[in-house]
Amino acid sequence: MSDYPPPNYPPPNHPQYQQQQDETYHVRPDMERQQDFGYYEKPTPSQNFDDSFKVEKPKFNDWPFAIFFWLVVAGFIAVAGITLNALRSTYGFQGGSIYGSGNTFTLNTNTIILFAFIIVMAFILSAAIIVFARLAPKAFIVTGVILNVVLGIGTAIFYFVEKYYSAAIVFLIFALFGAWCYGSPRHRIPLSATILTIVIDVMKMYPSTLIASFIGLIFSAAFSALFSIVIVATYVKYDPNSNNEACSVGGGSCSKGKLIGVLVFVFFAGYYISEVIRNVIHVVIAGIYGTWYYLANSDQGAPKHPALSSLKRALTYCFGSITFGSLIVSLIQLLRQFISILRSNFAADGNGWGVCGMIILDFFVGFIDWLVRYFNKYAYCYVALYGKSYIKSAKDTFDLIRFKGMDALINDMFINTALNLYSLFVAYLVALLAYLYLKFTKPEYNSGGAFYAPVIAFAFLIAGQINRISLTVIESGTATFFVALAKDPEIFQMTNRNRFDDIFRNYPQVLEKITSDH
Repeated sequence: MSDYPPPNYPPPNHPQYQQQQDETYHVRPDMERQQDFGYYEKPTPSQNFDDSFKVEKPKFNDWPFAIFFWLVVAGFIAVAGITLNALRSTYGFQGGSIYGSGNTFTLNTNTIILFAFIIVMAFILSAAIIVFARLAPKAFIVTGVILNVVLGIGTAIFYFVEKYYSAAIVFLIFALFGAWCYGSPRHRIPLSATILTIVIDVMKMYPSTLIASFIGLIFSAAFSALFSIVIVATYVKYDPNSNNEACSVGGGSCSKGKLIGVLVFVFFAGYYISEVIRNVIHVVIAGIYGTWYYLANSDQGAPKHPALSSLKRALTYCFGSITFGSLIVSLIQLLRQFISILRSNFAADGNGWGVCGMIILDFFVGFIDWLVRYFNKYAYCYVALYGKSYIKSAKDTFDLIRFKGMDALINDMFINTALNLYSLFVAYLVALLAYLYLKFTKPEYNSGGAFYAPVIAFAFLIAGQINRISLTVIESGTATFFVALAKDPEIFQMTNRNRFDDIFRNYPQVLEKITSDH
């Protein structure tokens, strides 16, 4: 029970809270649609997930993007086969451990071992972060921000001492941004902690959320391992150095153009596949949280096996929509990778203006990346619950933002800021590990320091990707809860009165629901 007296709610006929007196919690099965504002239906209580979250005229949405995705997967498998065969055929030349490689001009097994360390470290830290969030939600938020500021500044200082100025500037900017995130909206922490506690409680109620996240983490780590090896194998196969024995192995001759072209495709395919894995897990978990919010306390009870039913929908009707949104994010990630490499090259050449220009460009592209990811997160909640196409879900998300107001979404942002900062925390450590590994193992191919930039950039990105997938269980739960609360707050008020009171004290606008009157 709460230590505070119950809040004074506006009367039911108050404009702030248009309670539907004629509609009980036995939600009507018919669906209400407005031409301009999408569906405002509520799920129908049933023991069957598909009957509860009905799809109007089931069909495969956005199927051309699903076909494109599988073509990309097929292309990645083909490239992996060619490059891994070259790596296998010249294994003795590449070396079988950290030291002793005959390859002194490009990435070799020394780098593969580094990437293995990176993946294991990212996996362990990601699992530890989820455990911490379950045990102490408020401390999770506050510690995440403070820890990242301290570690970011410490990492920047280290790189300044090492005279690796481009990396030092980037990490310093990240640290200052984290400090601003804590200092500016810290008064919202109590509300964010309450929402995070609710999300964690549902995780405990539905262990399938953690199982889905863990399976996604396994798939992500496994693919990251393959992705890492293919990156190394691509350098091995196509580097045009005259001493490269792999050039004579089947799969084409070596050239700088082929190396760059294949690397572009491999990076794009790697980002795309990783993003699809993440969003499939997001849709699955969103279906579980939607089941809890609307149906857990209904007379009929919640549908059985919501995780399996959500997975079935994610891999069939919704898969095209998932690949559509993931494609946009993947292209932006690829662009950011190019910017990072260009920035490092400018720094190596002593071009200060070029470094500054790339930092500014990366900031703007990073903002677009954040905006698309943030938008997609809510759009996929509509995809998960109603099986809509990506465009229709995007329109509903726009309506949510337009009618509910940005102030409502900012309350959700603090949790996401903490999650993103934990991802940065993992990426900081992993990037530092990569730098120290290259510095102390001193592989011959990096004798001039030319491979610091691509290896560290890749380590930073892959660690962040693994961590983001692991934290999808929290991010998806928060987004789904917020969408449902914005549309139907009265359901949560009836079924979870104490928690609703806690939210109302910090956020009275919760009573302003999205209705079909707009």
